[in-house]
Amino acid sequence: MRYLPLTDADRSAMLSVIGANSIDDLFVDVPEEARLDGPIQGLPLHASEMAVEKHMRKLSKKNLAAADAPFFLGAGAYRHHVPASVDHIIQRGEFLTAYTPYQPEIAQGTLQMLFEFQTQVARLYGCAVANASLYDGSTACWEAVAMATRVTRRKKAVLSGALHPHYTEVVKTMARFTGDEIADAKPAIQAEPDNAGLIARIDEETACVVVQYPDILGRIGNLQEVADAAHAKGALLIAVNTEPVALGVIQAPGDLGADIVVGEGQALGVGLQFGGPYLGLFAVRDPKHVRQMPGRLCGETVDAEGKRGFVLTLSTREQHIRREKATSNICTNSGLCALAFSVHMTLLGEKGLRQLAAENHRLACLAAERLASVPGVTVLNTTFFNEFTVRLGKDAREVVRKLADDDVLAGVSLGRLYPGNEELADGLLVAVTETTSEEDIEALATALEEACS
Repeated sequence: MRYLPLTDADRSAMLSVIGANSIDDLFVDVPEEARLDGPIQGLPLHASEMAVEKHMRKLSKKNLAAADAPFFLGAGAYRHHVPASVDHIIQRGEFLTAYTPYQPEIAQGTLQMLFEFQTQVARLYGCAVANASLYDGSTACWEAVAMATRVTRRKKAVLSGALHPHYTEVVKTMARFTGDEIADAKPAIQAEPDNAGLIARIDEETACVVVQYPDILGRIGNLQEVADAAHAKGALLIAVNTEPVALGVIQAPGDLGADIVVGEGQALGVGLQFGGPYLGLFAVRDPKHVRQMPGRLCGETVDAEGKRGFVLTLSTREQHIRREKATSNICTNSGLCALAFSVHMTLLGEKGLRQLAAENHRLACLAAERLASVPGVTVLNTTFFNEFTVRLGKDAREVVRKLADDDVLAGVSLGRLYPGNEELADGLLVAVTETTSEEDIEALATALEEACS
């Protein structure tokens, strides 16, 4: 049975204190059509624990697991091999049960891990300073925009049309509450990113320009060109990276002029996990901006005896003293996911990351070449890492559904990412990683030959 610790009198007393007439008053910001007006249709009002377990097992058998079929989904969440040692280490009690180190002197292990994590992210991104992680890539993207408005004291953010649409929506949602102007754009399905069109939208009121690298279609644009244009107008460049493995072979965004680099760390150590929890990465190129960073920063020092130690150096967050000076309401970090990322990165090392990235790109090139030979299929990209876009000449959503019925997870249709944009409806985003075999690539090509004939 449900656990209901509060009585009707308890609820009435609480509502009275906050000045609400009923519980419904707490949901006035939710559109009425999105609210339930009664029990969910089709669900029983109650069932035994054994009956629920049996039912859930039956439902789970309908799933097609990523490891059980040719798998080409990406678009911001990638299937990579995670060594068993990663899970073994993060399951250790001292890590699994650790919480935010409010008393650093008794949390040296956690602080050292976060310090090493920050070092790895800073080196990966080509930046001077990285924080101790955020919730995920999309919220890190918004935090970067908010930081840029504080640094420049401007209120306008120019977003590339090739930024992941989910990231764009998070930024626009948050900006509703800050009054910032978000200038986004429609994506253009073309071989190269539209840098000229993006640069033309930058003006003297622009706080930042947000670009994805590689972008949502898998293309690798000229970041330096956009950085120079942004800086000429006094704006900052924010680079978003959703596939950290790519930085094993392509140049770091910070080295190309990006002022703030953010991204999703899921690809290393974390796994797909049904969509979360994931890991937000955040770094800045110029140390003078460190006090405007969100989240927390761990630092290295020495104790009274001269021994190496770690401290919570900076915590610009709302629940600490001087909370009115907080730069963000981010009040924790994805600590266990950050540990998984750091362990995987440590196991790989620089050489291993470069080898992993090279293998991803090699297999992606094989896939692009094979799919280009399929009648009716056109490969859009002239540049890519392990993800590229193909055009099918028909609605990709229908093709994806048909192939899924045949146990081939073909990729992410652009019609799903951009509902209502028929110009993109025939686009299919295909991701290839080291977990993809050449047999998988052939299975996809064969299935597309049938589906597109």
